[in-house]
Amino acid sequence: MQFGIIGSGTWATALAKILTDNNNPIQWWIRNAGTIRHMQQRRHNPHYLSSAYFNTSLLTLNNNVAEVIDASDVLLIAVPSAFVESALAELPADSFNGKKVMSAIKGILPSCNQLLNDYMFDKFNVELDDYFTVLGPCHAEEVASEKLSYLTFSGIDEKMADLLAQHFHTEYINTVVNHDVIGVQYAAVLKNIYALGAGIAHGLEYGDNFLSVYIANAADEMISFLKKVVGDKVCNQVNYASSVYLGDLLVTCYSLYSRNRTFGNMLGKGYSVRSAQLELNMVAEGYNASKCIFISNQELGANMPVAKTIYEILWQQLSTEDGFRRIEAILA
Repeated sequence: MQFGIIGSGTWATALAKILTDNNNPIQWWIRNAGTIRHMQQRRHNPHYLSSAYFNTSLLTLNNNVAEVIDASDVLLIAVPSAFVESALAELPADSFNGKKVMSAIKGILPSCNQLLNDYMFDKFNVELDDYFTVLGPCHAEEVASEKLSYLTFSGIDEKMADLLAQHFHTEYINTVVNHDVIGVQYAAVLKNIYALGAGIAHGLEYGDNFLSVYIANAADEMISFLKKVVGDKVCNQVNYASSVYLGDLLVTCYSLYSRNRTFGNMLGKGYSVRSAQLELNMVAEGYNASKCIFISNQELGANMPVAKTIYEILWQQLSTEDGFRRIEAILA
């Protein structure tokens, strides 16, 4: 099974490390030719997870995405959601015929307000049976330092999801398989919004007692949205206290590695949205996700006062202080 990776950021680099640590050769699309030259010469990504070194005999690095796709059986898409369309823009509609697609994206494509599976079906006719996700809780920085982490592989075809997961199982990565391919993606989107809010709370100097109540309410709100999206049949078969749901929410809200928490912390300390984006110099998926979920929920009608307030802070100039006074009043 030949894996191809599309993307060269922090998470893409972590996933490449896992695969190559298992002696899987990979085709790897990296947009910048200078980065490719550096990696070929120095064996590490100069921009992300620079402490992770690679066996270059396992790497085929290429800045032509079509060639990477053509040479691969499984395409792992690991670019920020806002950049997916530009990365794949020049490809013909049949590019993914006969391929399996794995999403490592923790966001919604903001221009079309779609999950990656919907976009891949509309543009490339990738059926949901051929689509899989790989999600946390798993911070790339801890993968680089080989601290024990857990990855969940989701797909309608659970046998194939299990086969894919086997390629990622290492001494420092445990793997879990489930079938809730839609729900896990929305959970990954929502946890970034709530983590951004947790960061705002920290920046406003709320304490751990408040934060625990905030996260408990966020978890309940997230589950109410997921039940609306996937329906009772799937919900009754899913454990929402498991790692890919509650676990990922907890680590993203609490961890200092969380860029969404860091972004929110800046806002709580008085940064404007724009200045926080410039200072962070990395994509905080929760920013665009807050607007996408707000739009989606207008039709779904889930009760989401916390997510709505965070959206208004980010997009409608509601002050962080006023927003969290509102949140104080609704927490239970």
